[in-house]
Amino acid sequence: MQVSVIGGSGFIGTRLVRRLTRHNNYQIKIFDKNPSKVYSKICTLGDVRSDDHLRKFISEESVVINLAAEHQDNVRPLNLYYDVNVGGARNICMVAREKRVKKIIFTSSVAVYGFAPVGTDEHGCIAPFNDYGRSKYDAEQIFKVWQAEAPDERTLVIIRPTVVFGEQNRGNVYNLLRQISSGKFVMVGHGNNRKSIAYVENVAAFIEYCIGLNPSAYIFNYIDKPDFTMNNLVGNVNNILGQKERISFRLPFFIAHLIGKIFDLAAALTGRRFAISSIRVKKFCANSVYDTNSDMMGFVPPISLQKALEKTVLHEFVEQHGDEPLYFSE
Repeated sequence: MQVSVIGGSGFIGTRLVRRLTRHNNYQIKIFDKNPSKVYSKICTLGDVRSDDHLRKFISEESVVINLAAEHQDNVRPLNLYYDVNVGGARNICMVAREKRVKKIIFTSSVAVYGFAPVGTDEHGCIAPFNDYGRSKYDAEQIFKVWQAEAPDERTLVIIRPTVVFGEQNRGNVYNLLRQISSGKFVMVGHGNNRKSIAYVENVAAFIEYCIGLNPSAYIFNYIDKPDFTMNNLVGNVNNILGQKERISFRLPFFIAHLIGKIFDLAAALTGRRFAISSIRVKKFCANSVYDTNSDMMGFVPPISLQKALEKTVLHEFVEQHGDEPLYFSE
């Protein structure tokens, strides 16, 4: 089976390709604007904004997995979200029609729900608060049109992961874990807000599982349960590292939010990007809890969330791994 992984050089893509290469029945190739740090021999450089690039890459009747996206908080100009996420979806579908592709798996995001009520599932209200979320939802609609043209023949799987963490990633979860491991972590707010997170290996395993789904249109949130409160998360990390579980200092939300506003102003005046912003403070203190129907399909994550957290913390802050490749995301 030919599997074309678009955006396969990144954090999730590299883990996914590693899983797929264990199976002799998959012939895998990667398409990305960046070279693969691990699988350079099967990587083609290209841009999803170019239908010609995609036309040369996508194989006849292959399974297409689209992981490519503009996803960081500070992308400028804003139309890049739409050029890449929406325009890329349009180009992929156009070439998929030409190449008689029957199966597309698309990683969207829970960002399509915005600041969602606790327990939002796949039927939740679509209310993105930023251009990233809006562009992801617009891309979903383009893929849905492609599937609806031949619903008895085509399979579309839309996966909306929550924030993804794991070894070798340098995103927001890593930055939080690094602060905790330093012993200088400051909790903002009461810490009782809960966060849904997802371990990269489990996300990759779920994408692999979805390759076997029959023709239809599917939408799944992807979350690893149970959800941690921020207090639980900090206590767990401290326990793994043999540090005191108790949080020594807490900063009231209104003070942290004001500090974030000051950094927003500094960013606007200087054009620099800062680690602190008002939106990041708000996101840190908000509940971000989702539910999913993925378990109804019979999928069982290969690694428990507690074990995944332990593996990540030990890998990053205790063990030595030399010059391994790193992946930078939000």
